[in-house]
Amino acid sequence: MKRECLTVRSCHFLKIIIPFFAILLFSIPDVCGQNGADTKSSKAVLERLIGNRASEFELTIIENKNQDQSDSFEVETQGNRVKIQGTSNTALCYAAYNFLRDIGAVLVSWEGNRIDLPKSWPRYSKKESTPFQYREYLNACTFGYTTPWWDWKRWEQEIDWMAFHGINLPTAMEGQEAVWQELWKGYGLTDSQLAAHFAGPAFLPWQRMGNINSLEGPLPQEWINKKGNLQKQILERMRALGMHPVVPAFSGYVPKAFAEKHPESKIKELKTWSGGGFASTYLLDSKDPLFKEIGKRFIEMYTKVYGHSDFYLADSFNEITPPVSEEHKYEELSDYGKTIFETINEASPGATWVMQGWLFGDNKEFWTKEATSAFLSKVPNDRLMIQDYANDRYKVWENQEAFYGKQWTYGYVHNYGGSNPVYGDLNFYRNELTSLLKNPNKGNVAGYGAMPEGLNNNSIVYEYIYDLPWTQGKEPVKDWLKNYLKARYGKNISNSVFESWQLLIESVYSTKYWETRWWNDRAGAYLFFKRPTLKITEFKGNPGDKEKLKQALDILQLESKNFDKNSLYNYDLLDVSRHYYSLCIDDLLIECVKAYQQKDLKKADTLYKEIEKQALAIDKILSGQPLNDLSYWLQSAWDYGSNAEVSKLYVKNAKTLITLWGGEGHLNDYASRSWRGMYAEFYWPRWKMFLQALRASEISKSPFVEEDVRASIKKWEIKWCESPEMYKGR
Repeated sequence: MKRECLTVRSCHFLKIIIPFFAILLFSIPDVCGQNGADTKSSKAVLERLIGNRASEFELTIIENKNQDQSDSFEVETQGNRVKIQGTSNTALCYAAYNFLRDIGAVLVSWEGNRIDLPKSWPRYSKKESTPFQYREYLNACTFGYTTPWWDWKRWEQEIDWMAFHGINLPTAMEGQEAVWQELWKGYGLTDSQLAAHFAGPAFLPWQRMGNINSLEGPLPQEWINKKGNLQKQILERMRALGMHPVVPAFSGYVPKAFAEKHPESKIKELKTWSGGGFASTYLLDSKDPLFKEIGKRFIEMYTKVYGHSDFYLADSFNEITPPVSEEHKYEELSDYGKTIFETINEASPGATWVMQGWLFGDNKEFWTKEATSAFLSKVPNDRLMIQDYANDRYKVWENQEAFYGKQWTYGYVHNYGGSNPVYGDLNFYRNELTSLLKNPNKGNVAGYGAMPEGLNNNSIVYEYIYDLPWTQGKEPVKDWLKNYLKARYGKNISNSVFESWQLLIESVYSTKYWETRWWNDRAGAYLFFKRPTLKITEFKGNPGDKEKLKQALDILQLESKNFDKNSLYNYDLLDVSRHYYSLCIDDLLIECVKAYQQKDLKKADTLYKEIEKQALAIDKILSGQPLNDLSYWLQSAWDYGSNAEVSKLYVKNAKTLITLWGGEGHLNDYASRSWRGMYAEFYWPRWKMFLQALRASEISKSPFVEEDVRASIKKWEIKWCESPEMYKGR
């Protein structure tokens, strides 16, 4: 009886207490919920990195109380739990990675990850915030110089890298040709007309920006379909992480066939791009009613396929002088800006128009303050974002008065064309950021980051750049470097290793722009990478301090016995080695050409043999860097095709992009790569032909006609690019 009574009372008690706890549970901040569904994407990123140990992390999204919606996070260890609170999933990912790197457990890089987790987490507490709402990433050109052959596995890896580095404004250009194809067919263009319009896979960025048409095409339908499916995966993952992908919009460029079909429309044929030799492009006038019609239709179709977006990239005048009249210049420019914005706004109300700020530095003669302010004048300040990412080369924002009240982002290109000399300038980045934050004239700066044209090199530069929005430059480079090396190599790095990296900072990582790559109007990362010419005797020298670089290299080589051959340490040793010896080859080339010209054949022949020896030696040591390998690039291109015919087209694209490029100007060797295979199979054969011809002319006492020799070298380059032969290594 007592037991029954107790049971009845218990039931009565439970009827009262359960609703009470239910109310209490829902009134407490939803830590469990936030650590579940809302943080599922960030937890998955962490799991892909450290596996089951991710279960020891409690991730919580907290309300963002910052007026400018900039991110913050807090990390604290309690027992064997790592508790992280952040205002977004990307903030959580960055916080988790920052913690793991601070304790020396993890380093994530393109060339590989180092993971050495402790059995239990050390005591740790950190709280950081950033004044930048957006951290940007990826240049429009990256989609030619790096990503053409990427599949979802490689994109997933890159998106995880973005998340760990706190990036939330990535450029997302894949898959748009599927929409353009459907749109232009709706205007009556045929498959054959579109085949004559679309460039080859590696050259699509410049066709999208209105610089070229059809170069190295046609574009296979399987490419269009494959990239369309890939973009769906990319956008889904980016959005799940709370990122804001910047997707394409209509900037006025139309196919030649469209222009021919609409003779009544205001369409201008533009001058050929970058020194000539490219097919003309056609720009629709902003006053023509078709401009808005096409632009709105593209966004509507794009949204139907890929979902809603908040940021749209539209660049009407990238390295193109606007076709406006002198008499009505400012009026016509303002109309272009107004029409582009209204087109985006009407198709996607509330969305932001994004444009690259590159044009203002590239063509500063045209883009005066008056021209730029006119172009931007009829766009609301909070609905345009200018990505001013060339601050390691131009000072656009200062010259343009912080873009006259518009939103803008500050950043760097750093890498041009995927060329990979070892360089950067960590102290420059730090000093520039601290100066920017203090500057009362910085205007509406909303973002920060890097927009490299090529990836997979100089990881330390990007590691440092993406810490700066959070540290705001308060930590000296020397202190940051110690933590970085601890994470990259392991906890017990010697004083000697640290000394070698201090020398690297002083010698090569104190160069904000690699001048050699565009010396005397000739592209190429080193002299050795440029199409041969007698003019190299006028070269004044590569950037950096070669003596200190050699000192650093000697220490790294001496310490290498303490590290595994597959370690990131060995990767860096090879990086520094091939850079140093490439600089040595440049010096030898200058002396060799001089010696032949001075008829000192004995000295010249000795130098010739030394150049060959060093070039082949560099080629051989790069077998320890799988990413820096011609065969990797070409095999990736081949594998992207479904049959031999398509694969051959992809391989030709892959070869041409990093060598001839195209046109009649100076773009050849723009995307030159320090890769295994390139030294032995491309760079040395060209110089060998040149030096042998120079020697022969001295022996025969006949004139050396450089133009003829360079023309024969170009024929050889064309044959090399057209050959489907794959480099397999020696």
